[in-house]
Amino acid sequence: MKVLVIGSGGREHALAWKIRQSAHVSWLGIAPGNGGTTTVGENVDVFAAGGSDHLIDAVKAYVEANEINLVVVGPEDPLAMGIADIFDSQKTFVFGPSCAAARLESDKQFAKEVMNEAGIPTADYRGFNVASTAKEWVLTREAPMVVKATGLAAGKGVYVCETRGQAIDAVEEIMEKDKFGEAGAQVIIEDCLEGPEASLMVITDGEHYITLPPSQDHKRAGEGDTGPNTGGMGAYAPAPVMTDELVQLTCETVIEPVLKAMRDAGTPYVGALYAGVMITKDGPKVLEFNCRFGDPETESVLPMLGVDLVDLMLLSATGKMGMFMEQTGLKPWDWKRISRKGFAANVILASAGYPGPYEKGKEITGLPGETDDLVVFHAGTKMDNGRLLTSGGRVLAVNGWDMTLEGALKKAYDAADSIQFEGKYMRRDIGWRELKKD
Repeated sequence: MKVLVIGSGGREHALAWKIRQSAHVSWLGIAPGNGGTTTVGENVDVFAAGGSDHLIDAVKAYVEANEINLVVVGPEDPLAMGIADIFDSQKTFVFGPSCAAARLESDKQFAKEVMNEAGIPTADYRGFNVASTAKEWVLTREAPMVVKATGLAAGKGVYVCETRGQAIDAVEEIMEKDKFGEAGAQVIIEDCLEGPEASLMVITDGEHYITLPPSQDHKRAGEGDTGPNTGGMGAYAPAPVMTDELVQLTCETVIEPVLKAMRDAGTPYVGALYAGVMITKDGPKVLEFNCRFGDPETESVLPMLGVDLVDLMLLSATGKMGMFMEQTGLKPWDWKRISRKGFAANVILASAGYPGPYEKGKEITGLPGETDDLVVFHAGTKMDNGRLLTSGGRVLAVNGWDMTLEGALKKAYDAADSIQFEGKYMRRDIGWRELKKD
């Protein structure tokens, strides 16, 4: 079959890398791809197919002209724009939720309302569309608190504020200075939960689902989880903090209620669903839902997956996940039965200045070759006359595998140290919370 992956980041490289391993796949395209995705498929320009300058129309024209069988959507923006709604399901399968279901990520106010109505544990909050009202409310609350832009902000629209002053500054930056444009027209302000964070991703057909290995991201730019939020500076899987009992509890109190709520609303959720949770003293509570695979979690989760990813995507897209679960005897939380043993860990190599302004066009050298226990996923890279150059804030995700987390991290860091480009930055403490327990 012919598969097209939409996107250009590290997540999309990891998806393409795993999809390429499927026996079902005869051709794989990545639109637009990056400097590394050409090693697993063909980078394609969908805009050349129909002459349209609108992404959704261009993808539709390309898919129809090239008889693509499966479209896999990586980033959130195309899903929020309704890319999953435009194809004839008799001709092309789409892995990803509808525009209506993608509101779980694209509208944080909507997601909070769904959670409250479904009884899903989450932080108490209040939403605002007027900056002055939000700032007045901040002055009545005890710090710390969290201020979030309600729309899509590439993972950077969340401010953890230790003081009221910081919260007021966050409201001003989001709503008055328009840092995130329309995504910041509204904010929600919520209580700050305490505990370790974890990510649980599932693949679902809207009713039945299977979990993937739980993971832990590192969102802050600085070591010790300091500095501004980023799209993620590294991740590892599985995350021991998500015990078997906690995974099952999260499935029963978070995943199943939200899937039921979306079905009951007439907008069943199909595709990959990401639940970011805080493990509090009262159990797991939802920080956010994402309507796609997480990044950089995907770059460590997929190397741990021991089954054909395309099979799981097709089960999701065709509504046959339940039949698969019954035939195999899998429980939704049986991620270990579909995974390899050991740990995978990735370290993000970023451009100097990220997540703020940064320079592009720096030559990258020293890339190691892929082995059974090491793979480098490209995020912000491009090829230019045979030279590999930086083209984004997050440049590379260097992923190691080993039977221990320490071993996986060592392999990732050893490889990361061998890679060079001007301004290279990385956190040196990925996995620190787990390693601190030893």
